Amino acid sequence: TRVPGASAFVEGVTNLRGKVVPVLDLRKRLVLPAGEESKETRIVVVEVGNEYVGLIVDRVSEVLRIPYTVIEPPSSIVNGPDADYVLGIAKLETELVILLDTDKLLSTDEEQAVFAGTNDTELEVSGAVR
Repeated sequence: TRVPGASAFVEGVTNLRGKVVPVLDLRKRLVLPAGEESKETRIVVVEVGNEYVGLIVDRVSEVLRIPYTVIEPPSSIVNGPDADYVLGIAKLETELVILLDTDKLLSTDEEQAVFAGTNDTELEVSGAVR
């Protein structure tokens, strides 16, 4: 369900176990080129502050438990406006994984605007986002 007046990266809201959860397009939020929706496109639910948010991602290959000992601060390789969203880089055996700081995905004003839309008692919620 779309949220009237929401930022362009807010795709809408969905019902997750009886709770209204805003859904954000991560590509739009990070100002990346638009991707094509495919059968691999997923919504990943993450915690932002004390609330849950769904993030539309291109695909999910696996879920990992990453020990703090392998996480390094963002290097000079990660720069530009998107660097604020990077929590660190995990060095795994065969790959590097960029970790996003979900608490920084929304500014305080954006967070208030996004969650204000989910608390509207007259908002009609469906199970689909698009």
